[in-house]
Amino acid sequence: MTRRFLLATLMLAIFIPCAAQATESSHRFDKRLTGYTYPFPVKSFEVSTQGQTLTMAYMYLAPKGEMPVVTLLHGKNFNGAYFDAIATTLHKAGYGVLMPDQIGFGKSAKPVNYQYSFAALASHTRELMSSLNIERSIIFGHSMGGMLASRFALLYPDVTTQLILVNPIGLENYLQYVQYKDVDFFYQNELNKTPESIVSYQREHYYDGDWNDSYEALTVPLQGWVRGDDWEVLAKVSALTYDMIFTQPVIDEFDDFTMPVTLIIGTRDTTGPGRNWKKEGVDYTLGEYDKLGNRVKARNRQIDVKPLPGLGHLPFIEDYSQFKPVLLDVLGEKRD
Repeated sequence: MTRRFLLATLMLAIFIPCAAQATESSHRFDKRLTGYTYPFPVKSFEVSTQGQTLTMAYMYLAPKGEMPVVTLLHGKNFNGAYFDAIATTLHKAGYGVLMPDQIGFGKSAKPVNYQYSFAALASHTRELMSSLNIERSIIFGHSMGGMLASRFALLYPDVTTQLILVNPIGLENYLQYVQYKDVDFFYQNELNKTPESIVSYQREHYYDGDWNDSYEALTVPLQGWVRGDDWEVLAKVSALTYDMIFTQPVIDEFDDFTMPVTLIIGTRDTTGPGRNWKKEGVDYTLGEYDKLGNRVKARNRQIDVKPLPGLGHLPFIEDYSQFKPVLLDVLGEKRD
């Protein structure tokens, strides 16, 4: 009897945390992430584009005195909320921080009858900056946000005082190596996603098999979307933005930058869009970030490359204590 009681107690102790974890990770979100909390107050900006008015969500921390503003541009699988630690550090140092959710992402509008392009998203970001009287800014982009940041800097060199790219995709012109895939291909892939497949992908490609609560937290919006009623719309939007990544390269224009450019690279990163459908006969390995820094440097010797050994696609999430001093050095700040 005592053994049975102890066994039942032990099983209950094991079950309760698992049940709590399952409940916590079973959120359902609509396409505007209603109910998902961001770290700073979220505001809205209306953009008129392509015959429609779209709402762009953003967070903005005003600068102290004459300090510059840093505009943080998120990646494809993320939104402005994951810049929490960076924004806190920068604002503490006096910088203004602008964190927009691009059209098609986060809490912003998700139109399907819209031609997604890096140029269009850059122009919306520029309009938002103008509405806030931000005439010049340091532009910071991560992952897909690195492609957007690059296009922004190329379109608006007089606005961009400094360009900082953190593990950007687009350091390769993907269609040189992979087959072109129609939007319908990506749409079907997105429809087949599950909460489990989202976690599996990020664990393997972003964190080298590691996983913890911080990494899990970043997948909550994506998992919630897959479970939610708007997933078919969101899958179509995601497919349209995949097309943007493959058909709108920026790497061939890296020698046109006129502002200081820094490339911060977690060298363990292996993100390589299209690696599963390479052209016949192509033996080039996509996503070798330990080599991409030197290849970029060969294109433009003025680009400063800062490698972060042992870190992957999200160095500021994996080890912020290692990332922070590098960022502050790039900005010309003293280390804490």
